[in-house]
Amino acid sequence: MPPTKDEVLAMLATVRLPGGGDLAGSGMIRALAVAGGSVRFVIEAPSTEAARALEPVRAQAEELVRAMPGVASATVVLAAHGPAPAPRAPRPQPPGGPPPLTIGRHPTPQAGPQRVAGVDRIVAIGSGKGGVGKSTVSANLAVALAREGRRVGLLDADIHGPSQPRMMGVTQRPSSPDGQTIEPLRAHGVTMMSIGLMVDPGKAVVWRGPMLMGALQQLLTQVNWGGLDILLVDLPPGTGDVQLTLCQRTHLTGAIVVSTPQDVALIDARKAIDMFRTLRTPVLGLIENMSTFVCPHCGTESHLFGHGGVEAEARREGIPFLGALPIDLATRIGGDEGVPVAAGEGPMAEIWRSLARRLVEGGMA
Repeated sequence: MPPTKDEVLAMLATVRLPGGGDLAGSGMIRALAVAGGSVRFVIEAPSTEAARALEPVRAQAEELVRAMPGVASATVVLAAHGPAPAPRAPRPQPPGGPPPLTIGRHPTPQAGPQRVAGVDRIVAIGSGKGGVGKSTVSANLAVALAREGRRVGLLDADIHGPSQPRMMGVTQRPSSPDGQTIEPLRAHGVTMMSIGLMVDPGKAVVWRGPMLMGALQQLLTQVNWGGLDILLVDLPPGTGDVQLTLCQRTHLTGAIVVSTPQDVALIDARKAIDMFRTLRTPVLGLIENMSTFVCPHCGTESHLFGHGGVEAEARREGIPFLGALPIDLATRIGGDEGVPVAAGEGPMAEIWRSLARRLVEGGMA
């Protein structure tokens, strides 16, 4: 019989840390999962240097857990979520300091789709229409992947309606050492950038298509993303200029489409799927958001927007169904307060981590 999570943590309490204390009580254990005879978890170090020093601890923890009764395999991963990678050396500056950075211009010519330096995978999060929770999915999925030990970036490409600064709790304006390179910000273990951090939050971005395309190109190629396992791109709703630019000018790993279950949302989700296929971008999976609502008072489960429509669509289209997400008050509050629910503990955080693990295990993240 496999051990319980509490029994695994009790064993990890016997592992001593170099600076004192034990591993279980350090707060560094993340994503502890016991499935059958397999045990896996992440040791999240505060910095890259600390992670290197903790390698003997990781090896000891893995050996002890593997020796526990009922354990067939144990996997322990070290991750570091400290400061962002060191910025690139700035270019020589003219007298008076660097020129001011401007965002929003016509795109510069390029020969075919380009890769983003230092980024292994780029996954677009899209939807056929607004209001289905695509940005909520992007923020929480990014945080959940970071907690699974991935190096994650999040680009808010919704130029007209950027929401990631609020959802991720970031207000600081990014710096630019030379008027060209943009240094991204960090929040909840995620490297992030948004047009909302570069413009007055109270002002509308009134740009035509070429300006949108140029801004997206700048946010992809001028940001010092550092080394990332995956960059999630939170797209605007619909099938417009930003989507077209991203798919044609960037080497995309694929796209995930978010929809609510009702027919009116699925009509537009089908258009998003068709757009990605037309642009030869693989659709990695579908997510059904706002799938169920459980009354906090009586526990009754209701399907306010229908139920199962996205999963049925995935079967018809031959696309993986990645999961169904409920309507959840804590998720809404976390987004408003800048602390995604995936950054904490509890049932919803575990749902997001399960979704992240599915992407990692499927080689998509």
